[in-house]
Amino acid sequence: QVQLVESGGGLVQAGGSLRLSCAASGLTFSRTVMAWFRQGSGKEREFVATVSWGGRNTVYGESVKGRFTISRENAKNTVYLQMNSLKPEDTAIYYCAARNGQFMKDQSSEYNYWGQGTQVTVSS
Repeated sequence: QVQLVESGGGLVQAGGSLRLSCAASGLTFSRTVMAWFRQGSGKEREFVATVSWGGRNTVYGESVKGRFTISRENAKNTVYLQMNSLKPEDTAIYYCAARNGQFMKDQSSEYNYWGQGTQVTVSS
């Protein structure tokens, strides 16, 4: 079955950086759109970023543009989220998601598979 396993979360001070990883199995990774979402305490799940099959095309949520970078390494079935200039409002559980099909989407309902999430906490 499909498994998405996130890693790399933790506690960081404001202005710092973290790199999240998501290892995928049980799917044809090179033909799967990948994305990151996040959910803060008491908030709705929020789109962070998505990347196309080959990694050439990316889309970002407004709140992370210019600070976060999504990338993928198809040979390793892994997608990454490099997070720089972190702010306290970036504190959330970050989820990796996978979508059957060719097109990138920013709605969580469009994604078929989800990881268990990794906690990111940014202190002020």
